This record gives sequence, C-alpha cells and structure tokens, in this order.
Amino acid sequence: MSRRVIRFGVIGCGLMGKEFASAAARWCHLTDVTFEPRIVAVCDAVPAAAQWFSDRVPSVQYAYSDYKELLANPEIDAVYCAVPHNLHDRLYTDIIASGKHLLGEKPFGIDAEANRRIREALDARPDVIVRCASEFPFFPAVQQMVQWVNEGKFGRIIEVEAGFWHSSDLDPTKPINWKRRIATNGEYGCMGDLGMHVLHLPLRFGWKPRTVRALLSNIVLERPDASGAPVPCETWDNAILACDATAEDQSFPLVMSMKRIAPGHANTWFLRIAGTELSAEYSTKNPKQLASMPYRPGGKQAWQVADVPYVGAYKAITGSIFEFGFSDSILQMWAAFCDEVAASIDGRAMMQPFYCATPAEAEGSHRVFTAALASQRDTSAVAIDWEEAL
Repeated sequence: MSRRVIRFGVIGCGLMGKEFASAAARWCHLTDVTFEPRIVAVCDAVPAAAQWFSDRVPSVQYAYSDYKELLANPEIDAVYCAVPHNLHDRLYTDIIASGKHLLGEKPFGIDAEANRRIREALDARPDVIVRCASEFPFFPAVQQMVQWVNEGKFGRIIEVEAGFWHSSDLDPTKPINWKRRIATNGEYGCMGDLGMHVLHLPLRFGWKPRTVRALLSNIVLERPDASGAPVPCETWDNAILACDATAEDQSFPLVMSMKRIAPGHANTWFLRIAGTELSAEYSTKNPKQLASMPYRPGGKQAWQVADVPYVGAYKAITGSIFEFGFSDSILQMWAAFCDEVAASIDGRAMMQPFYCATPAEAEGSHRVFTAALASQRDTSAVAIDWEEAL
C-alpha cells in the first residue's frame, strides 16, 4: 500500500522528542493508515541531545543547533517543537511563518500575550495545520466517553471533574529545573505545564467556564541548583480550579486540578462526568477500566465497571484482549496529527473524526489560567469573558 510520507523536523530533542521518534519507529503497529511520519532533521542547542537521534533514527539526515536552519530546509514538511514555554512565542511564530505544519507542546505561549502573537501568525497562514500535544484523550475508554458526550447520552450534566496529577516533585531534594522558574515556565506554573491535558476535553465539548475560583499552592519553596545550593522555587506546584461552566442551556460545576505534588500518583489523568441519564468515570490509574452508571427514572442506581478492549481511534495490530498504555496514546495522537496533515494535502477527510487539541483550545486554556491567577491574587471568583480578545 502506498503511503504519503510526511517529512518531520524535531526542534527540542528531549524526552518528548524521543517519544515521537519511538512512535515513528512503531508506525508498523498501525494497520490501515495511508500516511507515515519520517524524521529527517533534528535541532537542539545541546549537541548530545541531537546526537541521540543521529545515532538511533536512521532517517535523520540533518542535525542543527540553529532552528532557523532547519526551517530553511525545503525537505521538511512539518515540525514537532518541544521547548520551554518562554521560547514558544518566537519559535512557533517562525515555524508557522515558514509554512511548515506544527505540532507544538502546551501551553502555546508563556502567557496570554505570547499566545496572542502565535494566533496572529496563524491568521496570516491559514494553510498551515497547527495542533497542540495532548495524548490522554486517545485512550480507548476516553474515546468511549467522547462518543457518549457527542451522542448526548449523559442527559443534563450535573457536574464534571477533570485532573492530571503526578508526584515527582514531592521529593524536596529534586534539583530545580526550568519548570520551577517564572522566567522560563511563566506565572501559570503547573497550570501551563499540565493544564491543557485537563482542559482539552471540556473545551472540545463546549463546556466553557464562566467563572473560576482558584486555589494555587507553592509547596516546596526551595530546591537545590546544580551546585547544591538552595534557590527559590517560584512557580505554583498545585492548582485546583472551581468553575461554573456552561453548555447550551445548562450550567454546572466543573472542577479541574493540576498537581505536581500528588503523593503516590505517577501521571494520573482522570475524567468524571455525572449526568441525569448517565454517569461515567475514568482514570489512567486503572487504564483498562471504565465505570459507568446508566439511569432511568425509577430505576436502580448501580455502577458497572467494564474492561475496555484495545480499540484505538486508528486500528492497530494489538489484539483487543491486551492493555492500552501511554506509548499507545502517543502513537494514536501522532496518527491523528499526521492524518490531518495528509488530509489537507490530499483534499480528503480524516480517517476518523477525533483530532488533536487546537490553537483555539489552547487559547481557551490561557483565558482560564489568566483568570485563575487573578482569582488567586484577589481571593475571589473571577469572570471569564469568552468574547473579549485576550
């Protein structure tokens, strides 16, 4: 079967860049796709990081230390960019202006002003496909919940809770890094780092918070630097956002939490939707299990828990009896992005309807995070105006 090859450059050769390389190497895992990524160029200011790709990814032909050289290469169709938040504005706008498609990391700008400049670059190049990385909605159980929402199965929404927790920062001896500094991570702290994962689906469903009351916590106030000397930890470790959300003719509580210090959790993503006709809960803590409770007036209120088969948005060789994991969700996310790029080139529809997080959804996250900072500062609920320009 002939496949459309999408030639990629990777800017930022750290953890997530390597995950992309792994996903591209596993492309044979997908059975019916008519497209594939090929990493042909890499760029990192640290030569050893780029060398990892040159040593392990046979398709890599070019290695750069200046990202502008990568963007000038006509043999590159698209870019994956994973760099600290303070670099998003400059790099994302340059990538978009170069005409190369972009999958970027959240939060699409260190603050609302940086995000606005990225949106302006997009307005000037509507031909470029730009999406934001968010893997967890591609878990099979979550795809089932997405289908239930789209079909209106929940009835009237009672309340929603979504979150992303991990515990790697519980250790106070963990050295400080760029995510704990305002200059590189931004004032959003854990919200900018984790929040798009939490907001992706509520915003996709049209559940826009009207107000937010934020409880932000800076728990570990100092960490050792490279020399071992204690330095200030400037950014928020944990965030709990209590929101009043709207959807069509209804409003309901939406509680979202982003935590770097959640004892015992290792990248736990969860979503709970309570409705008058159906309620459902899912957590990556138990990745195979989806809990649901259908309800009819006068009927029993009984939760049921079912193991969800390995059925992704894109078909794979793995049998349905086996488990779906994080590396599978990344592969599915990359398939969705490559599908959308290939579809735009070939003038066709995507193979399936669920697409990656959009710049508009990233902008929505900035509205929420900016309001959350104001809420923490004023110890009050802050209204979010979805019509006013950021």
